[in-house]
Amino acid sequence: MRKDNNTYTPPLVNDQSMSLDSPITDRFGRTFNYLRLAVNEHCNLRCIYCMPEEGINFLDQGKILTTNEIKSILKVVADLGVSKVRLTGGEPLLRKDIFELIGYASKITTIDSVHMTTNGLLLSDYIEKLEEAGLSGINISLDTLDPEKFKEITRRDALHDVLGGLNAAVKSNIKHVKVNVVAMRDFNNAEIHDFTELTKSNDITVRFIELMPFDSHQIWKTGKYYSAANILEDLRKKIKVLSPISGSSTEHHIFKIKGYKGRVAVIPSYTRTLCGKCNRLRITADGKLLNCLYSQQETNIRDAIRQRLSEVTIKDMIREAMGKKMIDGWTAQRQGKEHRESMTQIGG
Repeated sequence: MRKDNNTYTPPLVNDQSMSLDSPITDRFGRTFNYLRLAVNEHCNLRCIYCMPEEGINFLDQGKILTTNEIKSILKVVADLGVSKVRLTGGEPLLRKDIFELIGYASKITTIDSVHMTTNGLLLSDYIEKLEEAGLSGINISLDTLDPEKFKEITRRDALHDVLGGLNAAVKSNIKHVKVNVVAMRDFNNAEIHDFTELTKSNDITVRFIELMPFDSHQIWKTGKYYSAANILEDLRKKIKVLSPISGSSTEHHIFKIKGYKGRVAVIPSYTRTLCGKCNRLRITADGKLLNCLYSQQETNIRDAIRQRLSEVTIKDMIREAMGKKMIDGWTAQRQGKEHRESMTQIGG
């Protein structure tokens, strides 16, 4: 590998005959083949369940993973059997090299799919570049279809732009389009049926997600939490037949509605009934590996790369960290003091 600006530029993995290392597993028999990689902390919205209007104490740019460092991570995890990658933020479309990173990941032959989570604000401007780069799927975060509520939740008047981005994604050749809705009591829980109706004529998945306690102390514990059980109850009141189907490991409840093109899912991210099927590892924008969303332990992959540690050593660091993963998120949360208080610091 070539040294460049104190980082390694990895060779592109395009050898169909390459042999993989042993997969990443833990003591509970789970195998981890899905990487969620945050590429920045910055965002052009200020959602109240994520961070304050003035933002947070963002990291200095020198602490954020560089292009070459991200490529190095992608190469290493691909060797370890990771076959799905999701690029998150912050807002990943604010990063100028995002198309290069998607293109690099999509050309790694052992990675089957490359996805991105976005707030959709810039999506209509960049959808063609995302297609060209090889993006497999887009998750669009959208919590209300009401313009005034959108301004309240995001502190920005931009619902029209997000809906335009969703429309562009639906019309694109990108295979998987999903809408992520954080359900909140007395805010958008009355819109659950409206969101469900988006799946009637669109081949998309609308996913209702439990509110999580990573909001920089803004609305958590204010009575806005709306459980997966509440969401399911609302769905069943409005829809006579919800036919269970298979979905991703996080889509703990996923349904098809007769006559509808799309799907509806419920994700118990706070209830944490999905932990037994966990297959993901997280790396933050500053290169810290978290073996669980609620983990109190971090493994510094960025500094290992900057110190020019070998790939073998970095792979061992990843295996060791994931091997220590707790049985569920409740156990992980009880291990010590929380290090990060905002979802934008973790990777959405």
